[in-house]
Order: sequence, then structure tokens, then C-alpha cells
Amino acid sequence: MKHIKVLGSGCANCKAVAKLITTVATEKGIAIELEKVEEMREIMRFGILSTPGVVVDDKVVHSGGIPSRSNVEQWLMA
Repeated sequence: MKHIKVLGSGCANCKAVAKLITTVATEKGIAIELEKVEEMREIMRFGILSTPGVVVDDKVVHSGGIPSRSNVEQWLMA
């Protein structure tokens, strides 16, 4: 199971990223545990300066903007 954190204030882009990740995981049949992190201290712990950020299995894979669908697929398949 992949452990994924979406880091951000809860803005529209943050919600879109969480939805995209959930959609791709469901379509690919990949089990994920998705956590939304909105606490600024926790976000800063990962060194994210531009949100939304995405952390997969404790590794920062994205920050700033909405990632492409192909990027999400790569994160989930790795």
C-alpha cells in the first residue's frame, strides 16, 4: 500500500490533487492511504515552499501546482 500525503492549505488545487490521486489509484486498482496535511509546521518539515505538495512513502515527489496524470501514475507504480 502506498502512503500519500497531500500538503497544502486546503485550497482548490490541493483538493484537485487529492482527487486526481484517488481517481488514478482507483482506476489502476492500487491501494493507497491518502492523508491531507494542512498544518503549516508539518508542511515546512518536508521543505515544501509552494503548495500543493505530494509526498509518497515519505519522499517528496512534487510541489507547486497540479501534477500531470502521467506523473501520478508513475508515483503509484513505483
